[in-house]
Amino acid sequence: MRKSTAAVMLSALVFPGIGQLYLKRWSLGLLLMGVAASATYFIISVTLTIALELSAKIQSGIIPADIGVIANLVSQQLSASAQTTNVATTVLLVCWVIGVVSAYRQGRVLEQLESMAQLP
Repeated sequence: MRKSTAAVMLSALVFPGIGQLYLKRWSLGLLLMGVAASATYFIISVTLTIALELSAKIQSGIIPADIGVIANLVSQQLSASAQTTNVATTVLLVCWVIGVVSAYRQGRVLEQLESMAQLP
């Protein structure tokens, strides 16, 4: 498998920045991974906080165990935090696109350099 293909697959299917690490582009790979991990952590943190708060209220009896009421409360909570989670989601998607595109470009450059080095 070509380096560019492997790097793109790693960046697209595993996590942003993994393809750059595969190509030994440490600084960009670690930067993409750090930003993407931070955005992912934020999204999961907000979602988990909402779920735990609602779960505690359901268990204590403050909220009835009615699926319609619960769905409405979840929707309200998510819309209240939508702006910040939308920013984090956008950052994550941008990191993913940058990771895939730059992995492809960097892989192609390495392939060209290797093919030039093999010329007699």
